[in-house]
Amino acid sequence: MSPETTLYTGVGDDGYTGVLGRERVAKYDLQPVAYGTLDELSAALGLARTGSKHPRSNDIIVEIQRDLYRAMADMATTPEAAERTGAWLPADRVAWVEEIIAEVGGQVEIPPAFIVSGDSYGGALLDVARTVCRRAERHVARLHHQGMLSNIEALRYLNRLSSLLFALSRLEDKAAGVEQFTLARLERGS
Repeated sequence: MSPETTLYTGVGDDGYTGVLGRERVAKYDLQPVAYGTLDELSAALGLARTGSKHPRSNDIIVEIQRDLYRAMADMATTPEAAERTGAWLPADRVAWVEEIIAEVGGQVEIPPAFIVSGDSYGGALLDVARTVCRRAERHVARLHHQGMLSNIEALRYLNRLSSLLFALSRLEDKAAGVEQFTLARLERGS
């Protein structure tokens, strides 16, 4: 990095940030909270990639991370600006998630009880990402319900994504060769 290159602008020192279609909003506004949580989810998925053992997991996770950047762009765009720019996350990505859920779900067995996270390192990291995904979904739903989200596909995507992350977590448990610890086993004292 050259001496004149900086990694910060200082523009947000006043607690405001820019979004597409408006000049500036508070950093705690619904839009930055939503896309910030999607960024957090992408980082959690990056961490999950480092701990995954199943050969298919990394490719799937990278695709998800690419989609999340598109969804972040949708969160950072006001409905008025979206009329000009169009949607960033296309509807066919929801269908892709559904296909991957079917693929991964066909490789794992889901016990008929609540699963306690932590049976494998990779599985636990994906379970953390799944909970961040659910939080992101709540923020995006709020944006939608308040009329601030023009592309409903991001909300649909996140709803499916949490199911995919659950399935991938079970796939990682299987790849690690561990038996899943369920709440039923916990209650029996096993």
